[in-house]
Amino acid sequence: MSIATPSELYAPYDPAYDPLVSPGPGHNRDYAPTYWAASAGTPPDDDGPVSGNIDADVVIIGSGFTGLATALFLAKEHGIKAVVLEANRVAWGCTSRNGGQGQNASGRLYRSQWIERWGLPTAKRLDAEIRYGFQTFKDLVAQSDCEPQPGGHLYIAHREKKMDFLRNEAQMMRDQFGYDTRMLTADEVRSQYCNDQDAAGAMHEVEGICVHPLKLAYSYLRQARALGASVHPASPVIDWETKNGVHHLKTPGGTVRARSVGIATGAYTAPGLHPTLTNRYFPVLSNSIVTRPLTPAELQATNFLTHEAITDTRTLRFYYRLLPDNRLQMGSRSAITGADASRQAHYQLLVDGMARKFPPLKGIQIDYSWWGWVDVAHDMMPRVVQPDPQQSVFYALGYGGNGVSFSAHAGRRMAQRIAGHGDTAFDLPIYNSPLQFPSQGEWAARFRRFGQSMLYRWYALRDEVL
Repeated sequence: MSIATPSELYAPYDPAYDPLVSPGPGHNRDYAPTYWAASAGTPPDDDGPVSGNIDADVVIIGSGFTGLATALFLAKEHGIKAVVLEANRVAWGCTSRNGGQGQNASGRLYRSQWIERWGLPTAKRLDAEIRYGFQTFKDLVAQSDCEPQPGGHLYIAHREKKMDFLRNEAQMMRDQFGYDTRMLTADEVRSQYCNDQDAAGAMHEVEGICVHPLKLAYSYLRQARALGASVHPASPVIDWETKNGVHHLKTPGGTVRARSVGIATGAYTAPGLHPTLTNRYFPVLSNSIVTRPLTPAELQATNFLTHEAITDTRTLRFYYRLLPDNRLQMGSRSAITGADASRQAHYQLLVDGMARKFPPLKGIQIDYSWWGWVDVAHDMMPRVVQPDPQQSVFYALGYGGNGVSFSAHAGRRMAQRIAGHGDTAFDLPIYNSPLQFPSQGEWAARFRRFGQSMLYRWYALRDEVL
């Protein structure tokens, strides 16, 4: 494993960071040792840490995909030049740690579950909004040097018993939503896409683009700053007070005063940042590994003929793809707590999963290994809301691991809401209600981790045995 040496300019990366117990995400910390950070090249210019007091129309907290996209669209579509505050390096959190898979989705629910929960008319309207959102993402990708890999999404049935589920989902997507989904046999998967030994078949969706996520974030940064936004790393919000409708956001270098605030901190939200966010989502860990480049013989043995996004049907799913330089990237869920994140067993889960799916790669050198936190909503769907209409505070959170693409549109919609412009889409479930959890409070949140541990054991048993 390659562990990057942090630059002396930055505080060391903290591998045990845990949003439920750590006091905050830190101050000027270096990136996690990801493949993306190692290969993104020189970061674009930013505006440096806050130094002195600043007045702003809008402050965005968090400089990941969502925060940068919000700043970009505030300037581009509403003429508002936002100030973006980041605790550490630009795009330090989930944006620089994910798998780079952009899918035509939002949250964890399938479209069939949308129908069950909200009925077909609402599901169709939500689908139209998510399609619009995926187009927002595609437009930004087209303007960026982010190594895009189009081709769609391959959803692998890791056991024969999962094929009926995929067949039903594919037919529903064709019949109700007009998608060109198709089913593949195990032989078709192995001969046309990759020789995944887990595959009992697959569903193929035509929409899907993989990207280099940190290069994409750097593009958002360049575009937002070119339009007048300012982006301040090493500027965590350490105190927040609202006086006469003006938000006073204290950072180590000065206080930023703003009429409106957009929160885009994902699972890296500091405890107590704002009351509307306390225990409103649940952070879970995801691990990722990247191999050395595959040799021509290994490419032939694994029959990798695609660079598109691949996931499997495990509840604790594996997500993987062949990168442009022929490395294999693979990720999955992992530890329960930050203190346990570096344990060998979680790394080994991915190494063994790769070897099971692609036996010729057993023992291959792993060049990069990292983990990061994912913000999961109780109902598995994101929110882009103004939780209290009496306060000019907005947030876009709860992607559940599907934020690479939808974050672009979430930023667009949050910008629209901050600017005070309505839309008929805002009565959809992801826009008209705040994040909820059945029980609140710090101890309730921590107790959920005990339940998470039990669920993970049950999911593993159900995925592999039952």
